[in-house]
Amino acid sequence: MKEDFYSILGVSKSASAAEIKKAYRKKAIEYHPDKNQGDPKAEEMFKKAAEAYEVLSDADKKARYDQFGHAAFEGGGGGGFGGGMNMDDIFSQFGDIFGGGFSGFGGFGGGGGQRRVKGSNLRIRVKLNLEEVANGVEKKVKVRRKIQADGVTYKTCGTCGGQGQVTKVTNTILGRMQTAAACSSCGGSGQILDRKPADADTQGMRVAEETVLIKIPAGVEEGMQLKVGGKGNDAPGNGIPGDLLVAIETEDHKTLKREGDNLHYDLYISISEAVLGTSKEIDSVGGQVRIKLEQGIQSGKILRLRGKGVSSLNGYGSGDLLVHVNVWTPKELNKEQKEFFERMRNNENFEPKPEKSDKSFFEKVKDMFS
Repeated sequence: MKEDFYSILGVSKSASAAEIKKAYRKKAIEYHPDKNQGDPKAEEMFKKAAEAYEVLSDADKKARYDQFGHAAFEGGGGGGFGGGMNMDDIFSQFGDIFGGGFSGFGGFGGGGGQRRVKGSNLRIRVKLNLEEVANGVEKKVKVRRKIQADGVTYKTCGTCGGQGQVTKVTNTILGRMQTAAACSSCGGSGQILDRKPADADTQGMRVAEETVLIKIPAGVEEGMQLKVGGKGNDAPGNGIPGDLLVAIETEDHKTLKREGDNLHYDLYISISEAVLGTSKEIDSVGGQVRIKLEQGIQSGKILRLRGKGVSSLNGYGSGDLLVHVNVWTPKELNKEQKEFFERMRNNENFEPKPEKSDKSFFEKVKDMFS
């Protein structure tokens, strides 16, 4: 069900034309693309407000809407954008509503301000081992990026007068309409190249290699992307540098497997070690650690070493290292070994006698994820 037009603009049905216009301007500025770049929800609200104003600002359409609601415009009867108009359509029809606050679409501020062009982003990949993932790390990488060449000078664009945009005013049956577009001469920067050295390109830029320090927090995962602000390509003139986007890749560890913030380790022991008990050194992200296995330990037992996992990305402590004990059964025996196990076949001490404390497989799996 479509949202009520009066609710969208935050006015009552008795609101005057001036109040409706004022309410729309407020909503349009609040959700304007200049202030909410890359926000689809803000764009949707911007379109909804324009649709509501398109109907409520017209006396005839408003009267039909007050009597029949949205049904008055169903079937292509006019009124409302229905999600079909794009941003350019909205600005071409209601550009004068924004006055000095905003004059158009595409990143231009109003009030005579100059648009600052942003340089392009650069993307690199950084591969981390498990220790680096678990504890965080600082990496120095060499990046080839565009920077403004020494000796480059710019001058004000003669086409737009340094505004970065050109404005067009037209008279329509709806009144005086104002639209704005990026200046084709300067690309919206408001400046054009004046002088440049021989090693600079047509925008006054040259490529240089720079060492960039990347601080990678503990707990990152494969596929995550970090941003290093201002370390992408420079923009010409008074532009803003782009960003360096760092894609995270992770290497597999030879013995440890990651699951969220927890780590898993498969420990294999002999029957003798399981019967008599033993101590073992195992891998962890902090180096080798020694654990003690009590006599009579069962295959499938899970030992939890708290805090020996991966540090949480949100800073809430660390995960655990879960050691899965597996008793290895020999596949081949010599005569003496075989005779021993033959004698023990019917020995009551070798008969399985699970205790209540010996959890089932499903209980162990449940515990792993609790």
